[in-house]
Amino acid sequence: MKDKINIAVLVSGGGTNLQALIDAVGSVITSGVIKLVVSNNRSAYALKRAEDAGIKSVCITKADFGGAAGMEAELVRVLEAEKIDLIVLAGFMSILSADFTQRFEKRIINIHPSLIPSFCGEGYYGLRVHEAALKKGVKVTGATVHFVNEIPDGGEIIMQKAVRVLDGDTPESLQKRVMRLAEWKILPKAVEKVSAELLKKEQQA
Repeated sequence: MKDKINIAVLVSGGGTNLQALIDAVGSVITSGVIKLVVSNNRSAYALKRAEDAGIKSVCITKADFGGAAGMEAELVRVLEAEKIDLIVLAGFMSILSADFTQRFEKRIINIHPSLIPSFCGEGYYGLRVHEAALKKGVKVTGATVHFVNEIPDGGEIIMQKAVRVLDGDTPESLQKRVMRLAEWKILPKAVEKVSAELLKKEQQA
């Protein structure tokens, strides 16, 4: 009988959220193990983080596989070969197709740096989210972990945490605070929550 959920983390950049997950395994995350890190960017520092933690990593780019469809087909092949149960998008800068999200329904989660439904959807990623929040003059922002479906940032919300916006904030300072106070806290908790639910289902099957 299975005692851990196999997790793959998909990441395009520095991998600070990946590091938060790696650091949480065994403490916050007890129902799952990070088995694989996938990046669509060869120079992503996240790949080094995976290597340092002894986690298998692979780079799958659109250029190598003739576009988005080819990249997704290879991604599916790798995920299935590694028997991945849960996919975590931690700063993965590529929109996944409806075919892909339906294949892994309720098994893909994403972290977004705002309180959905504010500042989310197509075009809202990275610093753009914090720029929009400051432009609007909101006093509270935060982060959201949600299930991924075919609509960008459109899936069911799993967890949220609010963060105060301070006078004099820049997009960069706000981004750092949201990461530290919200993203790095709720992403491991949400991963454990979903892993525990998936594990329970597996054991009851």
